[in-house]
Amino acid sequence: MSAQPRTARSTVAITGGYVVPVVSDPIEGGTVLVEDGIVTAVGADVVVPEGARVVDATGRWVLPGFVEAHAHLGLHEEGEGRAGDDTNEMTDPNGAGLRAIDAINIEDEGFRDALVGGVTSAVVKPGSGNPIGGQAVAIKTWGGRTVDEQVIREAVSVKSALGENPKRVYGERKQLPSTRLGVAHVIRAAFVDAQTYVARRDAAAAKGEPFARDLAKETLARVLAGELVWDQHVHRADDIATALRLADEFGYRLVINHGTDGAQIADVLAERDVPVVFGPMFTTRSKVELRHRAIANLGVLARAGVRVAITTDHPVVPINFLVHQASLAVKEGLDRDTALRALTVNPAQFLGIDDRVGALAPGLDGDVVVWSGDPLDVTSRAERVLVTGTEVYAWEPGTDGEPGTGRVVERGSRFAR
Repeated sequence: MSAQPRTARSTVAITGGYVVPVVSDPIEGGTVLVEDGIVTAVGADVVVPEGARVVDATGRWVLPGFVEAHAHLGLHEEGEGRAGDDTNEMTDPNGAGLRAIDAINIEDEGFRDALVGGVTSAVVKPGSGNPIGGQAVAIKTWGGRTVDEQVIREAVSVKSALGENPKRVYGERKQLPSTRLGVAHVIRAAFVDAQTYVARRDAAAAKGEPFARDLAKETLARVLAGELVWDQHVHRADDIATALRLADEFGYRLVINHGTDGAQIADVLAERDVPVVFGPMFTTRSKVELRHRAIANLGVLARAGVRVAITTDHPVVPINFLVHQASLAVKEGLDRDTALRALTVNPAQFLGIDDRVGALAPGLDGDVVVWSGDPLDVTSRAERVLVTGTEVYAWEPGTDGEPGTGRVVERGSRFAR
């Protein structure tokens, strides 16, 4: 299920800027035309329709809104403590029947922070306390009266975790899984059960017989059918090898999440064309499996031919720092064009939402950000943020030496009747 862009019927032209479509060459003095929420033209000679709202981007950079590929936005609310943390349902190692969308609070302050950082789309996932955590959802970071109106794609992937987290959670309870081999067993057994379930379900359907549905097995059946990505939380190289082994056994589409130790086997990941959503980078080595964490590892992966994206794992790192992680990755050897792709089209492609977001091209959603300069320059800021053609954030410079201020257009005023 995918919601259509909900926006006022209007036309807006962002003109005169240095336009970076990401999927095509930059355009000096270019124009991006958005009509009824959809990009209809990108180029140097775009005709601006009479009556269109014009945003003058002269001297500015114009890019698609960034895509955060792995966040807990609205699930783990900031400043709310335990009452606002619904990231992990750590009562059953197999949480395949759970859905992140059921716990997202779009009043979480993180949604406002996302706009400050030019992030207009996010894939929100359950946490990493379970071997199987639940179903992720792709949403816009602003725009709906309810979260359902912000949905890009309701079913994107299933979150799974290997390594220390599930081992710690269930090991402290002295129950399965308390070891790495136990974690792998839980995942393997769940898929075997799902395969059996699919066979019985299909046989019952062929005979016209009733069949008892199981939400967890239905979700895993969609993974086996290739409809949903398997998002594998994993850091250490040996755990990445286990992720590859399990993917081989069951044939699902694997995306490595975090992959901070993946540089050790970058050639293996490249050879198998398994993408990596890398990060978060602004953290300490807080546990053993982060011992080899280094920002430079992202560049190593990319140079080996691995397709990469970047994550803040918000709120582990504030979501508005997504672009700053890319900047420091460039400082540590990542190609700058790859860095921009890692913030836009790559995560959109990995998770199957590139038909809506991730680039400036006709037919895609009009999610456009006007930057004061090169976004990879840490002194640049997002000055105008449009979601499906509607301006939802604006930076107003100060006068007489006063600091500037950012203003978010709140939903209450956007949808007032």
